[in-house]
Amino acid sequence: MSIGARLIVVALLVSVPAAAQQKKWRTPWGDPDLQGSWSNATTTPLQRPAKYAGREFLTPQERAEQDKETAVGTDKRSARGSAEDVDAAYNNFWWERGWSDGRTSLIYDPPDGRIPALTPEARQRQASRNEAVRTDGPYDGPEDLDLYTRCIIRAPLPRVPTGYDNNYEIVQTPGFVAIVQEQMHETRIIPLDGRPHLDQSVPQWLGDSRGHWEGDTLVVETTNFSERATFQGATKSLRVVERWTRVADDHIDYRFTVSDPATWTKPWSAAIAWNKTGTLFEYACHEDNFGLYGILAGARAQEQKSR
Repeated sequence: MSIGARLIVVALLVSVPAAAQQKKWRTPWGDPDLQGSWSNATTTPLQRPAKYAGREFLTPQERAEQDKETAVGTDKRSARGSAEDVDAAYNNFWWERGWSDGRTSLIYDPPDGRIPALTPEARQRQASRNEAVRTDGPYDGPEDLDLYTRCIIRAPLPRVPTGYDNNYEIVQTPGFVAIVQEQMHETRIIPLDGRPHLDQSVPQWLGDSRGHWEGDTLVVETTNFSERATFQGATKSLRVVERWTRVADDHIDYRFTVSDPATWTKPWSAAIAWNKTGTLFEYACHEDNFGLYGILAGARAQEQKSR
């Protein structure tokens, strides 16, 4: 047998398991199967810290030290009842931060792992927004509080990991993908039938998503964002393109690219591992919650006191 023929045989033998695995992750109607419960928890930061400039990966020792700090950090308490103790909130039992994935940042493009420079318009917008921020009221009604406190959404898209509740449930039907987000229990319904986006005059808290398959990858474009639910200070012109590719029984490769010419000088991208997790339980936050009663009642009490 010639060398060329041998190489062809080897290539075929190597490709069979991969092809079999890809066929394994299929729905009964033939689409790639992403269904199940997943977590994107990780302590890898979105942006690369200055001390790791020029480095994409941590050393094994640095990674081990970071994971050790994650395991014990929030159990190091200040004096009981002190302001520092109260500010530290939960101990480690309540967190699910995940662990380092070995990289120095989730952002991989640009290669420096940093969010690109803001446009002059965005810098001006950011400065005026900072001057207008008030954390002590006045709260005339629930609309004066942020969306998180009101239990409307936790954060805008795309979702990046935080200290807890980083879980998702993916459910598929022919022509649709639904992604349940644990907190605040929103469900994204993503059509796959090629329908156009909603008119730009119809903003959504989580934007308007449209998806399609590119081979084994689910590609979702989201537009029509509300100005009150902005990602990293972006405007309603934000465009998000997300990609989910199942690469193992317990692992999805998730990536997103965001662009907004009114905010950043160029688009940027990040990659976050989605790992298989257990059953999602109800996150029972709702807008008619005791926190709002307390905040608004406190604001009315302050008004009465100042009269």
